[in-house]
Amino acid sequence: MMMHDNGKSVINPYLPRIHKVKRIKRETHDTFTIEISADGFKFMPGQFNMLYAFVGEVPISISSDPADGNVIMHTVRRVGHTTSALCSLKAGDSIGVRGPFGNPWPVREQEGNDIVVVAGGLGLAPLRPLIYHLLSNRGRYGRIYLLYGAKTPRDILYRNELARWRARFDVDVYVTVDKADERWHGNVGVVTSLIPRVHVDPLHSSAFVCGPEVMMRFTTRELINLGLNAERIFISMERNMKCALGICGHCQFGPEFICKDGPVLSYSRIARLLSIREV
Repeated sequence: MMMHDNGKSVINPYLPRIHKVKRIKRETHDTFTIEISADGFKFMPGQFNMLYAFVGEVPISISSDPADGNVIMHTVRRVGHTTSALCSLKAGDSIGVRGPFGNPWPVREQEGNDIVVVAGGLGLAPLRPLIYHLLSNRGRYGRIYLLYGAKTPRDILYRNELARWRARFDVDVYVTVDKADERWHGNVGVVTSLIPRVHVDPLHSSAFVCGPEVMMRFTTRELINLGLNAERIFISMERNMKCALGICGHCQFGPEFICKDGPVLSYSRIARLLSIREV
């Protein structure tokens, strides 16, 4: 686990640290939040860990409160062998963790600005630590909007937290679904349909966006139409990461390595690449 450099112990970034699962919480029919016991774990909103489930390793965004170093949370959708193994873990099981890695949301640099957070589907997970930070430091920011879109009502993440955030008087939360059922009485439509509800000073506003690439492509376009500067629109990209250190090249996106240069990048930096669907 440790390498020795000039007599000093250094964590080997290629070797996972073994932790214990504290709790598994079902969020939706196919998505679970894994709570991992930790001791002083530090990360910044937007970073990710490599999770090792003894059948493979996958990059998963950290979705816990950065102010709480005693627990690490990852929200995982069951889509393959490794994620299925992760979602099948139980309290007390062992799990391997490498990280944290990656470029975080530049939230402190946006202090004083109005904030627009736009999430699509599972994209709310990488944004949750950012929201925790914003609300814990509420006086440092102007108006705060959270726009969240899911495919159907049963795909909505973090229902209890969304309800608590909506009950606050100092943040505007809007939720929409692409397709409603008979019990849904909220907004129906893609998440960009919520952007007209945003009333901010575009010259002093910043946006944080995460979701499917097509959703981010249209969302950034609407935010720019709203008057926001592309340099203050930040998105979190997803690619197939292996080493998480920018060495293997699996996550290369044009000249960028998503594990090292991202996953958070300014829209101005990758706007051209994001517009090319086959990249």
